[in-house]
Amino acid sequence: MLKNFTDLLERVKSIEPRTVSVAVAQDEAVMSAVRDAAKIGFIKPVLVGDGAKICEIGEKISFTDYELVDCPDEAEAMKTAVELVRNKTADVLMKGIVNTAVYMRGVLNKEYGLRTGNLLSLLAVYELPQYHKLIYCSDSGINVAPDLEQKKVIMRSALNAMKNLGFENPNVAILTANEMVDPKVISTVDAAALVEMVKNGELPACTAEGPIAFDVAFDKHAAEHKGIDSKIAGEVDLLIFPNIEAGNIVGKSWLQFNGAKWAGIVLGAAPVILGSRSDTPEIKINSIALACLAAAK
Repeated sequence: MLKNFTDLLERVKSIEPRTVSVAVAQDEAVMSAVRDAAKIGFIKPVLVGDGAKICEIGEKISFTDYELVDCPDEAEAMKTAVELVRNKTADVLMKGIVNTAVYMRGVLNKEYGLRTGNLLSLLAVYELPQYHKLIYCSDSGINVAPDLEQKKVIMRSALNAMKNLGFENPNVAILTANEMVDPKVISTVDAAALVEMVKNGELPACTAEGPIAFDVAFDKHAAEHKGIDSKIAGEVDLLIFPNIEAGNIVGKSWLQFNGAKWAGIVLGAAPVILGSRSDTPEIKINSIALACLAAAK
């Protein structure tokens, strides 16, 4: 069980270093995080972008232990960085100083991108002071209103990534507003269907419950008070959200009011680190570690 991101970083030290391809890498914050990850020893960085600028930043931050692919043109750098992952030269793709829309177009490009036929989804991981282990959540950033089949793919992607992180039978809460299946509330119908899929072996091994409300998922006493015999209450590993709004609101409330730390990666292709220029170095390095562990060998 990974209790926090310190545990995550300790775990990633035990794996064979992953090769990380950084698209349009000439950004000091990104290069600093990559430098720190390389010093810890769990990545081999390939920096794709404007070679002169990369070398200038590298000298400034005392970072020279990387492979450089000189591509001053942004579009060409994006294409080259993606192709390194596509042809298995690299294991993980990371966003540098490139617009998110341009980055995702490169990931999804039909000719040279990382499409596998799977739906892309965001796996966010949170460390909360009030909770005794890391919480994995999907999807709070890509799919707006997934239908049942899409939720099945999202859940499978999250569970497969968690297996690579060492989980054998994670506890999964498929969140809705209550525990009753109501045909008028589609999320409750979908939640019950996903639980049946787990029982039928259509999804990776886990202990899944749904429909289940947030309070029951995290409070055994709330489950007992409602007369619900829950095996996962207070011990949840993975949350499956009914829609992007629910995931976004929960995640941001943890960050804003609960002092949470977080990391996130995109699943459905090779692990992709999306990131934001506003992300702290801590978020960046935690996301790199998460992606490296999720990248199966």
